[in-house]
Amino acid sequence: MSCGDHHEANCADVLAEVWLFLDDECDGPRRALLSKHLDECGPCLAEYGLDEKLKKLLATKCGGEHAPEGLRHKLRQQIRVAVLEQAEVTVESGPEGTTTTVEVRTVRIEQR
Repeated sequence: MSCGDHHEANCADVLAEVWLFLDDECDGPRRALLSKHLDECGPCLAEYGLDEKLKKLLATKCGGEHAPEGLRHKLRQQIRVAVLEQAEVTVESGPEGTTTTVEVRTVRIEQR
């Protein structure tokens, strides 16, 4: 998805990371970049709003029982890996800190 305007962050990348943003699982600089993009981009903000409502609905309807902490941690890790793979994002942690790389691909669909 792209709104057609130039932004510091690509719309597709922002939408791929919107759940990380909602769950407050991105670092400070990335969160600020995503927040700025959402403030500037109407289509992405609308999609973010849908995801936010879905998250609240899930919490309301499925929030009665809590999974054991170990299971919740394991599920979060698996979801994070799946989201990062889908977005073609790699995260590497080392002694000097964490490095995040986002690979951007453009797909052109021709209509007849």
